[in-house]
Amino acid sequence: MATRASRILVADDEEGIRESLRLILGPEYALTIVSNGKDAFEQLRRHAFDLALLDIKMPKMDGLEILRRLKRARRLVPILMLTAYQSVELAKEAVKLGALDYFPKPFDRERVCRVVQGVLNGSPRKR
Repeated sequence: MATRASRILVADDEEGIRESLRLILGPEYALTIVSNGKDAFEQLRRHAFDLALLDIKMPKMDGLEILRRLKRARRLVPILMLTAYQSVELAKEAVKLGALDYFPKPFDRERVCRVVQGVLNGSPRKR
């Protein structure tokens, strides 16, 4: 009997990051990939996802604003943030707003797989 693949939203304005995550997660999970915050928020508002990986700095709406809007709308979706090294302070702010964890870019493939699997199995690894 086939099981449903977990649905993951990936939102990042960098094509290389989107492609990397597609290669890392695509074989095992059902991915929806977008390149800006507005599209990410619309996907999260309209569809059920098991997890979202969001870049903090994106055009049209940043990851922190997405977290704020989801909180106001009471949309509970596990969120992992992606951030450039220089915006680790913003990533810490994202955790305060409800993100489970963050990955500094460039990220470690094994860590991404381990944390994503942990979140989807119900045991997120918080900092």
